[in-house]
Order: sequence, then C-alpha cells, then structure tokens
Amino acid sequence: MAMAICFKCGSSKSGALIGCRSCNAAPRTNSEDAVSLALSDHLSSKDQLAQYSYELRNGLKLSVPREALVQAFNALKDPQLLAMLGAQSAAAAPAPSAPSATRQSPPVPSAAPPSPPIGPERRLTKTALHQSPFAILGVTTRDDRRRIVELAEEKSLELDHDVCQKARSDLTNPRTRLSAEMAWLPGVSPRKSGLLLAALLNDPMSIREESSLPTLAHLNLLAAALDAVDAKHDVDDFVSFVHEIADLSEQLKFDEVVRDINEDRTVSGFPELTAIDQIEGELSERKRYFRNALKNALESLPAANLVKAMTEVVDLATRGGEDHAPELIDELVDLYEQETQGVLDKAATNVHTLIESARKSVDSGEQAVKPFIDRIHSAARDWDRIAQPIQLSCKARGIDHGPSFDLAFSIRDLAVFLFKEHDMLAQSLRLTTLLQELFAEVPEFVERANEDADAITEIFQNRKQAEAKREANKREWDQEITYRVELGVIFKDVLSISPSGVSFKKKHYKLDDVTRVYWGATRNSTNGVYTGTTYSIGFGDNGSGAFVETSKEDVFDNFVNRLWKAVGVRLMVELLVSLQDGRAMQIGNAWLHDDGVTFKKKKLFGAAEDLPRSWSQIHTWNSNGNFCIGATDEKKVFVALSYIHSANTHVFEQVLGMAFKKPGMTRLSELLG
Repeated sequence: MAMAICFKCGSSKSGALIGCRSCNAAPRTNSEDAVSLALSDHLSSKDQLAQYSYELRNGLKLSVPREALVQAFNALKDPQLLAMLGAQSAAAAPAPSAPSATRQSPPVPSAAPPSPPIGPERRLTKTALHQSPFAILGVTTRDDRRRIVELAEEKSLELDHDVCQKARSDLTNPRTRLSAEMAWLPGVSPRKSGLLLAALLNDPMSIREESSLPTLAHLNLLAAALDAVDAKHDVDDFVSFVHEIADLSEQLKFDEVVRDINEDRTVSGFPELTAIDQIEGELSERKRYFRNALKNALESLPAANLVKAMTEVVDLATRGGEDHAPELIDELVDLYEQETQGVLDKAATNVHTLIESARKSVDSGEQAVKPFIDRIHSAARDWDRIAQPIQLSCKARGIDHGPSFDLAFSIRDLAVFLFKEHDMLAQSLRLTTLLQELFAEVPEFVERANEDADAITEIFQNRKQAEAKREANKREWDQEITYRVELGVIFKDVLSISPSGVSFKKKHYKLDDVTRVYWGATRNSTNGVYTGTTYSIGFGDNGSGAFVETSKEDVFDNFVNRLWKAVGVRLMVELLVSLQDGRAMQIGNAWLHDDGVTFKKKKLFGAAEDLPRSWSQIHTWNSNGNFCIGATDEKKVFVALSYIHSANTHVFEQVLGMAFKKPGMTRLSELLG
C-alpha cells in the first residue's frame, strides 16, 4: 500500500489523492493534486515524508522542492499512474455516506485510450530556430569563415540571395555572431542539432522529454516548441510547460554559456568571448525573448483558459503567495498586468457604480439593496478572477497591489455603511464574507476583514438566537390560540380557531381579515325561575359574519379567550392607530376621536346637534348588557353599545378602560407609547 501524508494536517494516509480520515481534506485542484503526490512515497523518501509531516503538524513552512512539484505535475499526466492512484482511492475510500472525504479518479477503459492527449498533436512547419542563420545556411557552430562563405554561395542558388548574404554576415561578423549563437544550440553537437530540429517539426512536445542538454540550448528548443501551443492546448499541461521553462531559466549560468560558445569557437577559428558586458546584454535579451515567447503562447489560449493558466502558474510557483517565484514568472505577471489593466479598470468601475447604486437604494429598504449586493458579488468575482495572479505575485514579492486595496476598501466601506447606519446586518455580512474570500492575498487588508467578519458574525448570531426565541414564542402562541369543538346534538357544526383563521359552519375568515368581534351571555328565566344561560359569539369581516349560540360555558370561555388573543388585541391597536392618524370611528349615534367623543343629539325639528366632549368630560358604565359612554355634565347625552350585537364593543371598552387609568391622558393614541 502506498504511503502518503495529508497536505492539510500532515496525518498519514494510504494514498496520495484520497481524503484524509483525520481532517476530511481531499485534494480538489490540479495544484493540490501535485502537492499531494509530492507528499507521497511516489516522489519522496520516508525521511522526507516524516519531515513534511512534522512541518505541517507544527504550522511550519513546507519545504517540498519546486523540482518535486514540477515532477508531480508531469507525473499526473501519466494515464497508468492515474489509473493506479484511482484504484488506490477506491480501495481506501470511506463508506458512501461521506463522499466529500474521498477523491476518486474516473475509471479508465481498457479498450480505449485512458484519456485525451494532454499535449497537442500539432505539427510545425517552421520555428524561430529554423530561421536562424545557422539553419538557413545549413552550417554548424564549428564551421569556419571559409566554409560559411561557401555554403552561403551554394544556398544563394536556391534561396533569396539577400537572405543568404545577411545570414553569412551575421555569422562571420564577431559582434552579430554572438546574437546568432545565443539564439541557436550552443554546446550541442552538429548531429544532435539536426535531430532536434527535425523532432521540433514532427513532434514539438517531445523536446520537453530531452535531458542532458546545455541549459541555453534546451531553453531555445522549449521556446520554439511553444509555437505548437494553440487554443485547444490543455491548461494543466501548459502550466507544467511554463514551469519547466521558468525553472530551467533559473538554472541558466553565465559561465556555462560562455564555455559552450567558446568551445565551438575554438574549433571554428572565431575569437573567444571576452567582452563581459556584451555577453550579459545578449543573455538579458535572450531572457526577454523567453518571456515574450511565453506571453505569445498564453495569448493563443481562449481568454478563460488564459486567466486560469496564469493563476495556476503563479499559485504553484509561489505556493499560494508564500514564496518568491522564478524571475521569468514575475516578469510574465508584469506583462499580464499591463495587458489586463484596461479590463480590470473597467470591471472595477462597474463595481464602484454598483456600490453607489446600493448606497442610493438604502432608503427603499433591504429588499431594494439586495439585488445590488448580488450584482456586486458577481462583478467583484469577475474582477478578482482576472486579478488573482497579480495578487498572488504581489503577496510573494511583498509589495502592494493598489487596485486590489482600493476595491477592497470600497466594498468594506459599503458593508460598514449598511451595518452601522441602516442596520442591514445580513447584507453587510455577505459583503464581509466576500472580502475574506476574494482578498485573502492582500495581507494589509485580510486581517481587518477578518476582524469585521468576527464582529458582524457575533451580532448576527445573537440576532439569530433572538429570532429563534421569537419563533419559539410564536409556536407557543399558535398553540395557545388553537381550539376546536363540535356543537349540536344531531347535526354537528364545528367551531374552530387557529393561526389559519376562525371558522363556523361553512364560513371561514383569516385572522387578519376579521374586522369585528362581539360576545356576551344572556341569563334566561320563565316566571322568575332560572332556566339557563345562552352564550353568544360573533365575528366577521366587512362583508359577512358568523354568529354562534351555545349553552356551554366552557366552550364560550375557551373560544372567547382565544379570539381576544388572536384578533381583539390587533383590533385594539388598529383602532388607536386610526385615531392617531386623525380618522374618526362611529359607535352607535356618536363619533369616537383621538381626543374625545362627539355625541349626536336629535331634535324634534331640524338637524341633530353635535355635542363634542373631551376625555375629561366622559365617563363609562355597564347597563343591561350594554357598554355605555356618556357626558359627565348632561345625563341624557350618552351612547349604549350592546356587547352581543354591536361590533367591537369589547375593544372600545378595553381601550377606554386602559386610557382612564393613565393620569393626565388627553388622547387615546398615547396608549401606543
């Protein structure tokens, strides 16, 4: 069984790509696959695995060499290895109830190729090397001036004369010859050079498998092979290709180049190199050529693949922004930043516009703000997807990425504005969580974003607990108002009340639709002998109503108590709000106002007279099943409201009873607080 350790916690596991039983982490990206493979006995010794485990368990910087990671990327292109690792994953996988802890490779059919080819099968007709003066004239680095002139004359018979003469001049002039030598295959034998040029045309990617070549020659070959990259090229393979060139470029040594060129010059009779400044200048120019070759290859990919490839290149090279990348990759990022500046500026402007729109919509409420927050999420992710390689590179180099910093703080300012000034906690938390995710590579900002998130999350949790408590109270209230009883001896009628409404016989009213309630008891007697009590209950909306009569006191008490909780309290509040808004309420032959009552005194002849009275001039009493409201200064000025037949008499009685208990009360709406 294979030995491996988890790339997250350092625990031992039985396969490179399976989930960890200790922390449930499983590699999910190409970069994580490569790291996991490097942390297995496929590429590391037991002693190295022990060291890596110690580093991960103690929060230390992982010391896996970059060469091992590149080797892991290349290994992951091997179908047989993937099939083997897939079998290991299946064998070691946990029970099906925990699929997230396992990463299994797809099955590989035995009768067909295991997967599409990773590298392109594109053939080339010409590369930069085939346009070298050496290739044009068919000369070698070991041919002397005489031989170069002879071959130039011969080639003039079949090629353009001026082209041949320029190639001859480039190779015989000591100053221009150095440029041609740098761009050729210094240190490679003539026979091997011919084979490599042929391979470059027939199978460009086979050059990547070459070994034991001089560094500069190998780089020139790889740069030429980049011409084979096109829009269909596999992104993961391209990422590996870039790292091969970048790592090889780091190994390019001045002394090695001078030695290889001078060895050929000794044979060809040209003077050996001694001008250090000229050599260094040509070497720098060569590195710029490699950088531009990579840039051109990148630009041949579709836009989405270009961004993905660039992100993975930088992520792997910097270990997520923790290490310095090879110089060539830093320069490639700088070019990428220049090329994407216009796109990033436009995307950032879009985010700033949405932020301003969100600010302007706050007065319309959270539902008006939420669509703008949704769009900010989408627009900021689009911006960050393009900016990610730049952010990682800046973090690795210890420099600020100003546009990231500016955009992050603009979004944070909106989050603070929504939270502190408008109490839109949920939307503020959404923005803060977005900031943590998108700007984790901006060290100057991430700590502040984490502090914001902790503070808002704590408040959010407190509110959730309060909401849970309110929900529990609502469930309790729902239970308290729910009641159902059957009335009648032979023909049963159901009287019920619940959160869905009140019902009797075939009439049903939602609680919020009920606008009138009334109830009371009538004591019955015959010839002075008590014969029982009739209990009456009524309810309805503005259009119709239901009326219930029963002789059962317990039914009356149970239903009325629930009807008051479910409807009566609301009607009382609605009455007070209406009065506060200046609306009057008719009660019998009088009008109820916020500041008093206007009685209508009928006259034998002429219109009725209005007799307004303030609350200090009013008193109330009960008489013969009625609730009476009258003037204190005139006994005949009053209104009587039946408890059984007048709508909402109990509501009026409750409001006035509470008001008269409030010292100095002048308006009923004062009860609203």
